[in-house]
Amino acid sequence: MEQFITFATNNGMLSAVWVALVVMIIVVTVKINLSPVKQISSQDLTFLMNREQGVVLDIRSEKDFNTSHIIDSVSLPNEKITKNGFVSLEKHKDNPIIVVCSAGISAVKVANDLHKKAGFARVSVLKGGMGAWTGAGLPVTKK
Repeated sequence: MEQFITFATNNGMLSAVWVALVVMIIVVTVKINLSPVKQISSQDLTFLMNREQGVVLDIRSEKDFNTSHIIDSVSLPNEKITKNGFVSLEKHKDNPIIVVCSAGISAVKVANDLHKKAGFARVSVLKGGMGAWTGAGLPVTKK
């Protein structure tokens, strides 16, 4: 403990950066756990689709969607979301919506918009996106 205090006092900038990183990790963890939009696994996505008529919303580009996508998913690229919002999803308002992107990062913003701005109650994000889906060897289609 004595060495730690000596190190911290001799390396103030390094210690401040370390403390800032720890605080940021804690804040992000708490924010994820309290968010109404949950990140789900590929297995959970399959259960939602099969048992609760979940709708997979693929927000990747049309080119990526046409290359391969999850069976029965709906394509709504970010460009169309910016133009028209979520009008095409209104008929699915009572169903669980699972937002999918390439890596699971850009889907979080769209999922939050679906929940907060459009009023969808059950919105999730596929953790790891299409990369996780295909990495798990789960089926995709080109139709």
